[in-house]
Amino acid sequence: MSSALTDLLPHPIVQAPMAGGVAVPRLAAAVSEAGGLGFLAAGYKTADGMYQEIKQLRGLTGLPFGINLFMPQPETADPAAVDVYAHQLAGEASWYETELGDPDSGRDDGYDAKLAVLLDNPVPVVSFHFGVPAPEVLEALRRAGTVTLATATTPAEARAVERAGADAVIAQGVEAGGHQGTHRDAPEADGSGIGLLSLVAQVRETVSIPVVAAGGIMRGSQIAAALAAGADAVQLGTAFVATHESGAHELHKRALTDPLYVRTELTRAFSGRPARALVNRFLREHGPYAPAAYPDVHHLTAPLRKAAAKAGDPQGLALWAGQGHRLARDLPAGRLVEVLAAELAAARTALSDGGAR
Repeated sequence: MSSALTDLLPHPIVQAPMAGGVAVPRLAAAVSEAGGLGFLAAGYKTADGMYQEIKQLRGLTGLPFGINLFMPQPETADPAAVDVYAHQLAGEASWYETELGDPDSGRDDGYDAKLAVLLDNPVPVVSFHFGVPAPEVLEALRRAGTVTLATATTPAEARAVERAGADAVIAQGVEAGGHQGTHRDAPEADGSGIGLLSLVAQVRETVSIPVVAAGGIMRGSQIAAALAAGADAVQLGTAFVATHESGAHELHKRALTDPLYVRTELTRAFSGRPARALVNRFLREHGPYAPAAYPDVHHLTAPLRKAAAKAGDPQGLALWAGQGHRLARDLPAGRLVEVLAAELAAARTALSDGGAR
């Protein structure tokens, strides 16, 4: 369907806004220049840091792009459980000769300040993760000329996104790398995520707004399948982690196709919220004991992850990856968009030819 979102997309390809330094301006610019929609991640940045990246991106391209915000999180963590986890991580801190971070470093990620920047200096697209903004926020962004999206991991969450007034919903399947964008962190629901194609079909029958499919997509044929299931566009993260313009650590890029890493798992080990990563030593040793405490655990482990990167130790990194990570390709980001678009066209032709027989 034609919509405010799809009208921005020469190709139905959206680069996921991966926080933690992966979705840098040069990556977003390369994707947008190739006909996709590049994204910046505002998560874990200050409002000014976000604004500086927006200015840098605008200096690289005049084409549409998006920026992603994390929704503020409620105070639900058990301080005692966080203290126990901190005690367990003390050995890691000693090994890397660093200190653990302060788990009380903040829960709102500078949300209000970032919104103020985006209303004063509008960007083409804004998406939200970990919940749905208030209807008045979405309306204010719309008046500023911004297209809005929010992530949903269930049909019920998709309905909430539509009711709030977002222009489109990102249907995130359980295959996706990085954090699951659930609206409520419910430990009892861990492991109950819905696969992408099933989720897209259910969401398509639940809402009337455009649907962006996200989760494990690495090839043009998978894009064709998601579109056939009812999506209007797709969002790829892991596929862009390995690209030349990605800001991911080289250890992270190499790990995606390293046979040493045989699978991914959803874990709370690094942040306290379910997120899919390659299984390494840190995940194996600490994942079973990590409390449901986001962003407390994220702040707690941040120095450990930085120290592991400095030491060149992938076993201590958060190697975020979707289930399709083995299909990652070492390409410039713009070239990857072109290859995906060509594969999509070939898949559609094959489907058309098959239906004509």
